[in-house]
Amino acid sequence: MGPRGSIPTSYPSRHMLFQYAHALIGFLFGMLFVALQVFLLVRLLAPRVKEPMKDSTYECGEPPVGDAWVRFDMRFYTMALIFIIFEVEAVFLFPWATVYNDLIAGLRAAGTGNVLFPFIEVFVFILVLGVGLIYVWKKGDMDWVKAMRGQPKQSWPPTEGSTGERDVEKDVA
Repeated sequence: MGPRGSIPTSYPSRHMLFQYAHALIGFLFGMLFVALQVFLLVRLLAPRVKEPMKDSTYECGEPPVGDAWVRFDMRFYTMALIFIIFEVEAVFLFPWATVYNDLIAGLRAAGTGNVLFPFIEVFVFILVLGVGLIYVWKKGDMDWVKAMRGQPKQSWPPTEGSTGERDVEKDVA
């Protein structure tokens, strides 16, 4: 037992807890003060005039055309996801490349004899990425103009003999 009776000396005193309460109240008062100041300043300084031009969508200085909820082609999403996957995997190679010489020196100093292990490890990593790239390529997800089932694949630029434009004479006749 401590000198104060039944309370052990390892517990903080009530005076110290009261000081924490002062800090908590000060912190809460400060947060409330800042929040009220920001709210009041916005209410006082913000313009009150509503203009339809301000509520419209900004498209690089051009007037908006059509509805904003246009369905995008899935190829945009597919290409973006493929890019992100391979880009993130490529980023994993940079830390390995920075410590490669240290890894080799550490393995030589330890005398393990398997100095090629870091190289083989990254080779397997790049091999898995290559297999993934070949899979995506063979599946046709890397092609911007994808052939539908039962239809020949369209090519761009147009082949010899075709201009890629509509023949106006055929439309007139």
